[in-house]
Amino acid sequence: MKKAKGLTALLALIIVLAGVITLFSATIVTKENQYTLVKRFSKIERVISEAGLTFRTPFIETVDVLPKNIQFYDMPESDVITMDKKTMVADSYVLWKIKNPILFAQTLNSSVALAEGRIDSIVYNAMKNVISSLSQIDVISGRDGRLNQAFMDNIGTTLEQYGIELIIVETKHLDLPSDNKNAVFERMISERAQIAATYTAEGASEAKKIQNTTDKEVAISISNAEAEAAKITAEGESEYMKILSAAYSTEAKSEFYTFIRSLEAARASLKGENKTLILSKDSPISKIFYDVK
Repeated sequence: MKKAKGLTALLALIIVLAGVITLFSATIVTKENQYTLVKRFSKIERVISEAGLTFRTPFIETVDVLPKNIQFYDMPESDVITMDKKTMVADSYVLWKIKNPILFAQTLNSSVALAEGRIDSIVYNAMKNVISSLSQIDVISGRDGRLNQAFMDNIGTTLEQYGIELIIVETKHLDLPSDNKNAVFERMISERAQIAATYTAEGASEAKKIQNTTDKEVAISISNAEAEAAKITAEGESEYMKILSAAYSTEAKSEFYTFIRSLEAARASLKGENKTLILSKDSPISKIFYDVK
């Protein structure tokens, strides 16, 4: 009797444990940063993208978990060659995320490592294509963001076939190999100095042209002004001669004009405290007084 009760209790315990195990295996916990893929006989039945608790058929349905958040992939340093056959060292990183979990699982077997391998190959090929179409100087000057955008444009939608969304390709380091860096920089400085000298010479030549034109215009203006002044002076002298001629046109006018001029000359001579005017007898002023009747 006691043996039968013991067997019953053991059986009940086994049933309870089996139920707990079954319930546990049927429960799916999905986190905020995860996709949960529920498979039945290796075929994806559904994708759970919302965080929470769901259930599956135990022992029949299996579960794969994929990251839902943005992934960071640090690419290894690699050599790239410019259009002018100069070697440069590129060190970049990629931000990406799974956009289509079903396509990702089907093409990459739900493997993040395999995905990073594809990303590395595609991004590196894009970098080679872009940099091989640019000179070394253009590559160096394009590190303000234009080069990264060129990488993105070259990649385009290639990674979408794997269910991957490429967010950004960022270059941490894109520089010359250490053994020829100084020589290249010196050559670039020399080229920039030549360009600056060319601009300076062109500016000086243009300034000289402007100065010559200005000097010519000033000389013409001065010449015209002098000619106008000479013309006005000649007209004034001509008018003066007409007035003078009119003043001497008759004997009476001539004598009166001579009388007035003589008085003005005498007044101009009487300056200061001494008001004495000494004249010779043949002086024009003396004649005025001697001739008065």
